[in-house]
Amino acid sequence: MTDESDGEGLGLTGAVSMALGGMIGGGIYAVLGVVVKVSGPLAWLSFVLAGIVAMCAGYSYIKLNQLSDPEGASPTYLEWFADSSTLAGMAGWTLLFGYVGSIAMYAYAFGSYAVDIAGIEHVLGLPLRAVLSLSIIGVFVALNLVGVEESGWVEVALVVVKIAVLVGFVVVGFWFGSSNGGIHTGLDSLTFAPIMAAAMSFVAFQGWQLLMYSQGTIKDHSDTNPTAIYLSIPTAVFIYIGVAIVTTSIVGVALVSEHPEVALATAASQFGGYWGELVISLSALFSTASAINATLFTSAQFSDRLIENGLLPKKLDASSPDEFHADEDLPKRIILVLGVLTAAFTVVGSLEGITSFASLTFIVVFGGMSYLALTQRDHEDVSAIPPAIGLVGTILFLPMMLWHLFSAQRGVFYTVAALAIVSLIVELTYFETDLFGSSADGRSSVRGD
Repeated sequence: MTDESDGEGLGLTGAVSMALGGMIGGGIYAVLGVVVKVSGPLAWLSFVLAGIVAMCAGYSYIKLNQLSDPEGASPTYLEWFADSSTLAGMAGWTLLFGYVGSIAMYAYAFGSYAVDIAGIEHVLGLPLRAVLSLSIIGVFVALNLVGVEESGWVEVALVVVKIAVLVGFVVVGFWFGSSNGGIHTGLDSLTFAPIMAAAMSFVAFQGWQLLMYSQGTIKDHSDTNPTAIYLSIPTAVFIYIGVAIVTTSIVGVALVSEHPEVALATAASQFGGYWGELVISLSALFSTASAINATLFTSAQFSDRLIENGLLPKKLDASSPDEFHADEDLPKRIILVLGVLTAAFTVVGSLEGITSFASLTFIVVFGGMSYLALTQRDHEDVSAIPPAIGLVGTILFLPMMLWHLFSAQRGVFYTVAALAIVSLIVELTYFETDLFGSSADGRSSVRGD
């Protein structure tokens, strides 16, 4: 992935494509089955709720970006408005953990759809899904190490193809469903389950953040980015709604729950037979692979900035500690570290566990940014309503997701809780002690970006 197009930077089309690619690129293929297992035919409502909160968080990011100097992302805003290097660093680390979880989720989905195509589950006694997930992570770690990237126009073209496949799935699915038993929305059985599922699906709405890390290479980014965010999130929501309704209406909740990893392929096989299933599965492979590449590249970029500001250990950067990398010269050690962590996640974790942990990190960070924007409501051009909705939404999502995991998937709950606690301890140890060689007080300010 790259942030440039024709040497002049991305315009609105490219920016929307980047944001959409980050959301629907792999999200719907990975999270749909997990969401349906929790909320049943109301899965579409879960995506609506998550999309509303994400849109409000997007508003908060836009306003914080406009008010901060320099412009940046979550750590920059916390340093600028909260004047805390510790909070800025912890937000940066939390986002990195979330990106690791996201890549692991995409890799898990890639392996699952590849196994669905192959029709075999074990090779030489090893689980093929895990082998393929590890392989695709290794491929993109290697490509990022040598600096191979997608050009801007290729990225736009890939996103158009991804959207076309999913829209085709929805259109044909609605036609088939209407002719064979009807389309069901589940509105006759409203429960709190969609809120719990919305929390678990939150990771599918984090891709628009890519725009915040690429502002320097987007033409007129102060105008382009807000428009791109406000266009891309609702577009993703509408696609998710259609896919969820078609899948639950045609396949049924029970069958989706049995095969959550390949929910879309299962649905496509009902009205498209072998070829319909193959098209969706191939689309899933390309989409999840592209999402792995984009997220890994962005994570490396983000890590580079954290290293530059002393919010990650300098040892993760093999070059001079005073040298800031250009996009084409990312720190190789952090790419390897991200690859190893991702590999561990995708092999050891379950899809529910990986998705829940990744969503948890973004709920925490997006909630924090919504609160931060709410504190700036005295500014004339900052409305208190979107940040308030974003804050309330994340506050509601967090306990409901944890309660669902505790009551329905106790093992996943303990895994997610353990990962969150370990992450918090490591972050506090790094930023509040000298155990790693320097305290937060000795680190350079994010305001120096």
